[in-house]
Amino acid sequence: MPIYEFYCDRCNTIFSFFSRTVNTAKVPACPRCKKPRLDRRMSAFAVTGRAGKDDGADDFPVDEQAMEKAMGLLAGEAGKLDEDDPRQAARLMRRFTDMTGMELGQGMQEALRRMEQGEDPDRIEAELADVLENEEPFMPAGRPRGKGPCRTRPPVHDETLYEL
Repeated sequence: MPIYEFYCDRCNTIFSFFSRTVNTAKVPACPRCKKPRLDRRMSAFAVTGRAGKDDGADDFPVDEQAMEKAMGLLAGEAGKLDEDDPRQAARLMRRFTDMTGMELGQGMQEALRRMEQGEDPDRIEAELADVLENEEPFMPAGRPRGKGPCRTRPPVHDETLYEL
Protein backbone atom coordinates (compact mmCIF):
# COMPACT_ATOMS: atom_id res chain seq x y z
CA MET A 1 0.00 0.00 0.00
CA PRO A 2 1.49 3.34 -1.03
CA ILE A 3 1.83 6.21 1.41
CA TYR A 4 1.46 9.76 0.14
CA GLU A 5 2.41 12.96 1.95
CA PHE A 6 0.47 16.21 1.68
CA TYR A 7 1.25 19.67 3.05
CA CYS A 8 -1.25 22.14 4.53
CA ASP A 9 0.03 25.71 4.37
CA ARG A 10 -2.65 26.88 6.83
CA CYS A 11 -1.45 24.44 9.52
CA ASN A 12 2.18 24.33 8.31
CA THR A 13 1.91 20.56 8.71
CA ILE A 14 2.77 17.52 6.57
CA PHE A 15 0.24 14.68 6.80
CA SER A 16 0.72 11.05 5.66
CA PHE A 17 -2.07 9.20 3.88
CA PHE A 18 -2.13 5.55 2.87
CA SER A 19 -4.03 4.21 -0.11
CA ARG A 20 -5.11 0.67 -0.79
CA THR A 21 -4.20 1.24 -4.45
CA VAL A 22 -1.79 3.47 -6.35
CA ASN A 23 -3.68 6.73 -6.50
CA THR A 24 -1.83 9.70 -7.99
CA ALA A 25 -4.90 11.86 -8.62
CA LYS A 26 -6.75 12.01 -5.30
CA VAL A 27 -6.00 15.00 -3.07
CA PRO A 28 -7.41 14.95 0.49
CA ALA A 29 -8.69 17.76 2.68
CA CYS A 30 -6.67 18.75 5.73
CA PRO A 31 -7.54 16.50 8.68
CA ARG A 32 -6.91 19.40 11.09
CA CYS A 33 -8.30 22.64 9.56
CA LYS A 34 -10.38 21.07 6.76
CA LYS A 35 -8.70 23.08 3.97
CA PRO A 36 -10.27 21.45 0.87
CA ARG A 37 -7.08 20.57 -1.05
CA LEU A 38 -3.61 19.88 0.30
CA ASP A 39 -0.36 20.15 -1.67
CA ARG A 40 1.31 16.83 -2.52
CA ARG A 41 4.83 16.46 -1.13
CA MET A 42 7.60 14.03 -1.86
CA SER A 43 7.76 11.43 0.90
CA ALA A 44 11.01 11.46 2.85
CA PHE A 45 10.72 7.85 4.03
CA ALA A 46 12.61 6.55 0.98
CA VAL A 47 15.67 8.73 1.56
CA THR A 48 18.71 6.57 2.20
CA GLY A 49 21.57 7.56 4.46
CA ARG A 50 25.18 8.05 3.43
CA ALA A 51 26.96 7.29 6.66
CA GLY A 52 30.66 8.06 6.57
CA LYS A 53 30.51 9.67 3.18
CA ASP A 54 31.62 13.29 3.01
CA ASP A 55 30.67 14.63 -0.38
CA GLY A 56 29.79 18.17 0.72
CA ALA A 57 26.05 17.44 0.72
CA ASP A 58 25.69 19.25 4.04
CA ASP A 59 26.84 22.43 2.33
CA PHE A 60 23.66 22.46 0.25
CA PRO A 61 20.69 23.51 2.38
CA VAL A 62 18.03 21.20 0.88
CA ASP A 63 17.62 17.46 0.53
CA GLU A 64 19.07 16.44 -2.84
CA GLN A 65 16.24 14.01 -3.54
CA ALA A 66 13.63 16.69 -2.81
CA MET A 67 15.45 18.98 -5.22
CA GLU A 68 15.63 16.32 -7.95
CA LYS A 69 11.95 15.48 -7.49
CA ALA A 70 10.94 19.14 -7.68
CA MET A 71 13.07 19.73 -10.76
CA GLY A 72 11.59 16.69 -12.48
CA LEU A 73 7.99 17.63 -11.73
CA LEU A 74 8.42 21.26 -12.69
CA ALA A 75 10.54 20.71 -15.82
CA GLY A 76 7.50 19.96 -17.96
CA GLU A 77 5.73 23.06 -16.70
CA ALA A 78 8.79 25.21 -17.34
CA GLY A 79 8.77 24.16 -21.00
CA LYS A 80 5.20 25.44 -21.35
CA LEU A 81 5.80 28.88 -19.83
CA ASP A 82 4.79 31.94 -21.80
CA GLU A 83 8.02 33.98 -21.72
CA ASP A 84 5.99 37.17 -21.98
CA ASP A 85 4.06 36.46 -18.75
CA PRO A 86 6.21 36.96 -15.63
CA ARG A 87 3.29 35.76 -13.48
CA GLN A 88 3.74 32.21 -14.79
CA ALA A 89 7.44 32.19 -13.92
CA ALA A 90 6.63 33.54 -10.44
CA ARG A 91 4.05 30.77 -9.86
CA LEU A 92 6.59 28.16 -10.93
CA MET A 93 9.19 29.58 -8.52
CA ARG A 94 6.65 29.55 -5.66
CA ARG A 95 5.87 25.88 -6.36
CA PHE A 96 9.59 25.08 -6.45
CA THR A 97 10.25 26.68 -3.07
CA ASP A 98 7.18 24.98 -1.57
CA MET A 99 8.25 21.55 -2.86
CA THR A 100 11.83 21.85 -1.64
CA GLY A 101 11.18 23.62 1.65
CA MET A 102 13.45 26.45 0.58
CA GLU A 103 12.75 30.09 1.37
CA LEU A 104 13.76 33.04 -0.73
CA GLY A 105 15.93 35.88 0.51
CA GLN A 106 14.25 39.25 0.98
CA GLY A 107 15.44 40.58 -2.38
CA MET A 108 14.20 37.49 -4.21
CA GLN A 109 10.88 37.77 -2.32
CA GLU A 110 10.52 41.35 -3.56
CA ALA A 111 11.41 40.37 -7.13
CA LEU A 112 8.92 37.50 -7.07
CA ARG A 113 6.18 39.70 -5.60
CA ARG A 114 6.69 42.21 -8.40
CA MET A 115 6.70 39.46 -11.04
CA GLU A 116 3.40 38.17 -9.61
CA GLN A 117 2.02 41.66 -10.26
CA GLY A 118 3.13 41.40 -13.89
CA GLU A 119 6.14 43.71 -13.82
CA ASP A 120 8.90 43.29 -16.39
CA PRO A 121 11.60 40.90 -15.05
CA ASP A 122 14.41 42.85 -16.75
CA ARG A 123 13.30 46.06 -15.04
CA ILE A 124 13.05 44.28 -11.68
CA GLU A 125 16.52 42.81 -12.11
CA ALA A 126 17.98 46.20 -13.00
CA GLU A 127 16.37 47.90 -10.00
CA LEU A 128 17.24 45.15 -7.50
CA ALA A 129 20.67 44.20 -8.89
CA ASP A 130 22.61 45.41 -5.83
CA VAL A 131 20.26 43.70 -3.38
CA LEU A 132 20.19 40.42 -5.31
CA GLU A 133 23.97 40.30 -5.72
CA ASN A 134 24.56 40.71 -1.98
CA GLU A 135 22.15 38.12 -0.61
CA GLU A 136 21.87 34.38 -0.51
CA PRO A 137 18.87 33.77 -2.84
CA PHE A 138 17.75 30.44 -1.31
CA MET A 139 17.75 29.46 2.35
CA PRO A 140 16.52 26.41 4.19
CA ALA A 141 13.12 26.81 5.83
CA GLY A 142 13.25 28.02 9.40
CA ARG A 143 16.53 29.90 9.11
CA PRO A 144 16.43 33.10 11.20
CA ARG A 145 16.15 36.30 9.15
CA GLY A 146 14.77 39.80 9.23
CA LYS A 147 11.16 40.79 8.79
CA GLY A 148 9.35 39.43 5.75
CA PRO A 149 6.47 37.31 4.53
CA CYS A 150 8.36 33.99 4.57
CA ARG A 151 7.72 31.09 6.89
CA THR A 152 9.94 31.19 9.94
CA ARG A 153 9.74 27.54 10.92
CA PRO A 154 9.79 24.24 9.05
CA PRO A 155 6.56 22.26 8.70
CA VAL A 156 5.45 19.96 11.52
CA HIS A 157 5.06 16.26 10.66
CA ASP A 158 1.77 14.81 11.92
CA GLU A 159 2.56 11.24 13.03
CA THR A 160 -0.95 9.92 12.29
CA LEU A 161 -1.44 7.79 9.18
CA TYR A 162 -4.71 8.80 7.52
CA GLU A 163 -6.65 6.91 4.85
CA LEU A 164 -6.66 8.52 1.39
